[in-house]
Amino acid sequence: MRQKYITICVSKGEKMIYTITFNPALDYVIKAQNLKTGKINKSQEEYIFPGGKGINVSIVLKILGQETTAMGFISGFVGKEIEKQIQKYGVETDFIEIENDNSRINVKILEENQETAINAKGPYIEQKYLELLYKKLEKIKNEDILILSGSVPNGVPNDIYEKICQKVKNKNIKIVVDSTGELLIKTLKHKPYLIKPNQQELEEIFGIKISNQDEALEYAKQLKEKGAQNVIVSMGSDGAVLLDENGYSYKIKALNVKDAINTVGAGDSMVAGFLAGHEMFNNYEKALQLGVAAATATTNTIFLATKKKIEEVYRHSLKT
Repeated sequence: MRQKYITICVSKGEKMIYTITFNPALDYVIKAQNLKTGKINKSQEEYIFPGGKGINVSIVLKILGQETTAMGFISGFVGKEIEKQIQKYGVETDFIEIENDNSRINVKILEENQETAINAKGPYIEQKYLELLYKKLEKIKNEDILILSGSVPNGVPNDIYEKICQKVKNKNIKIVVDSTGELLIKTLKHKPYLIKPNQQELEEIFGIKISNQDEALEYAKQLKEKGAQNVIVSMGSDGAVLLDENGYSYKIKALNVKDAINTVGAGDSMVAGFLAGHEMFNNYEKALQLGVAAATATTNTIFLATKKKIEEVYRHSLKT
C-alpha cells in the first residue's frame, strides 16, 4: 500500500501563544576536537543562536504554523541581537529592555562524545521591570495560551510564576509551566493546563528514583492531584508519558533516530509540538506523538528542528 504523505499544517486563528523567557541568551556554539583546558584550541565550526526555553518554544511553534509572541527581558547590544535572531523565524517579540546592562552570552563547546556549557548569569531584574511585565500581561485575551519556561535570574523571586498565574486568573487562558522545584509547585493550585517536568526533575520533586514509564505515571498522577490538568514527563531515551485531564494515560517510546547531536531544546520542542499537535488533531495521543517527534528531530540538528525534519520523524513514528 502506498504510504500517505502527511504534511504538518496548523490552521491559523486569532489565538496567540505567549512565551515568557526571564533570562534570554545568545548561544555561541563551537564544534571542537580533543579540547584541552589551559591550552589554545582551534574550532572546527561556530554558530550563533538565540537561547532560552521560552524562546525555543516560540520558534518551534512558529515552525509548526502557530502564531506566537516571545516576551521577557533583554538588555544591551546582546539583547538586540537576540531579538533580531528570533524575528528571523517570524516570531513576534514584545520584550522589556533593561537599562545599563547586557543580556548574557552562553558558550557551548561540542565535542564528539560530550558537550561543555558555560552559562553566564545575565542582568539583574529589578522590581520596576517586573511591574512592566505584569502590565504587558493585561493584553492577553481569552483563549490565548501563556507558557512559563525555565529558571529565573537574579532579582526574580521563586514565586514569580505563581504571581503571574494570579495576575491572569480572571482570564480564560491556558497556562503551561515547564520548570521545576518551587517555581513549578507553587503554580499547581492555579490548575495549569499543562506541566512538563523531565524525569530528573520529577525525581527531584519527590526525592525518588524512577526506572520506567509506569512509575513516571504514578508520580505524574500525584502532580495532577495537586492541580495540574495535563502532565507530560519527558524521559529521554525512554520516551515520554502523558496523563491527561480526563485521567487517561499515554506512553510513547523514544524514536530510534540515528546521529543525535544535540539535546538542548528537545524538551522545549516537545512542549511546542504537543501544543501544536493538540490544535491540529484535538487528540492528546496524537499531540504527544507530534511532541516526541519534534523533540527527536531537534536532537538530530545543531539548533532546533526544521518543519521538514519534524514531518519526517513524525511519519516515521506512525510506522512503528
